[in-house]
Amino acid sequence: MDVTGHTSSGSHQGPGQEPRKAASIRDVAQAAGVSYQTVSRVINGHPNVREETRKRVEAAIDTLGFRRNATAFALASGVTRSVTVLTSNTTLFGYAATLQGLEEAARAAGYALGVTVLTPEDDLDRTISSVAAGGGGLMVIGFDRLGATALRRVPENVPCAAVVEAPPPGRTPPRPAVWADDREAAHAATAYLLELGHQTVHHVAIPTSVVVRSSEGPRAQGWRKALEAAGVTPPEPQGKGWDAQSGYDEGLKLARDPGVTAILCGNDDLALGVLRALHHAGRSVPADVSVIGFDDAPHSGFVTPSLTTVRMDFQGLGRDAFGLLRAQLESDYEPPAQTFAGTDLIIRESSGAPAV
Repeated sequence: MDVTGHTSSGSHQGPGQEPRKAASIRDVAQAAGVSYQTVSRVINGHPNVREETRKRVEAAIDTLGFRRNATAFALASGVTRSVTVLTSNTTLFGYAATLQGLEEAARAAGYALGVTVLTPEDDLDRTISSVAAGGGGLMVIGFDRLGATALRRVPENVPCAAVVEAPPPGRTPPRPAVWADDREAAHAATAYLLELGHQTVHHVAIPTSVVVRSSEGPRAQGWRKALEAAGVTPPEPQGKGWDAQSGYDEGLKLARDPGVTAILCGNDDLALGVLRALHHAGRSVPADVSVIGFDDAPHSGFVTPSLTTVRMDFQGLGRDAFGLLRAQLESDYEPPAQTFAGTDLIIRESSGAPAV
């Protein structure tokens, strides 16, 4: 990792001469016959460099007139260190809780944390380039398509880690990342409703980070797999948004069908809207319809009826993701051994056996 930056001290030119390009850390590495990481270790006084190598690097620095950038040196030396988070949302519970975990871990390690909120109108390459130019590392919250696209656009030479949706089996994210096993969690929640005696389970889904628009996210995949394993043909999933209004709109549609007795929602905000829609339609929860949410947002235990939901450790994901990034910024830091977090089904009042 190039943590040193550069300027050239030998940039004075005579009349009519083109300004000489500042020597870079890679120029020094090439001249000394070493890697740029070794040059960085020499500049920062790292002890694990052979004396002969150190002298060769120092000679190349003197010859090329290389000078480290003061801001980048501060980052490397630990005087000031910074990380920027790229995210499309800071208000939804999963995003906000992940951001909280990132901030807690960054502060404990002595890093300053900044946030850049992405919008669909942004020129992602320009935004990422601008943020990366400030030094430090990038964290990406890639729960949606915009975040996932930004993660793929981060240049390989920029230290980066991410929190993402559970990737498809056998595939890994483009950069070091952590995720919760929400595919298995949705499978377990659906299986629980089937075990209670429901003939099928309807699904109000959140948008997925998968770029192919026909693809389902991991929560929808887990729901579908559980139904198919039980020999049940999955009904058409509903949902186009993240918030309670979207849940309310979809809940009104589902409430009109007397055959709907169980609904799994992609997050707790959707579930909140579904609960309200069922109430307005005269459908009792859980006597007529069981409802399960996802995420265990703070309000889920205090609505009436209290919401059965899947608990996700977003703060833990944020802390672990920061650990992956810190390992790229600090050569002697050991990254987290595990890249995924477990989940828990929290059973409350909104789920029960169907009416006989």
